[in-house]
Amino acid sequence: MGRERLTGSGEDPRVTELRTAVSRLRRELAGHPADFRDRGIAEDELAALDSMAVSGRPEIPRLRRSLLLVAGAIGSVSALAPGLREVRIAVDLFGEPPRG
Repeated sequence: MGRERLTGSGEDPRVTELRTAVSRLRRELAGHPADFRDRGIAEDELAALDSMAVSGRPEIPRLRRSLLLVAGAIGSVSALAPGLREVRIAVDLFGEPPRG
């Protein structure tokens, strides 16, 4: 109880899932031809999510904040919706932030 399973590499599988989902969405965003107003925000927050995942112990409130910013920035771009959904699912694996 309270322990996370580790992959063969010793990495928390939730972190692996987050890194994979973020990487995929970053690639999809980079390849998306349309330029939209909040694209820079989405790119910056995806980079922040990736950085948190690389650290191995992301802070749940910060994960959720970045997810909200990414969703707000690209939420109207339907072609990116599946990738955004994968990132949301990966963030949800970390559970709810502790209530203070």
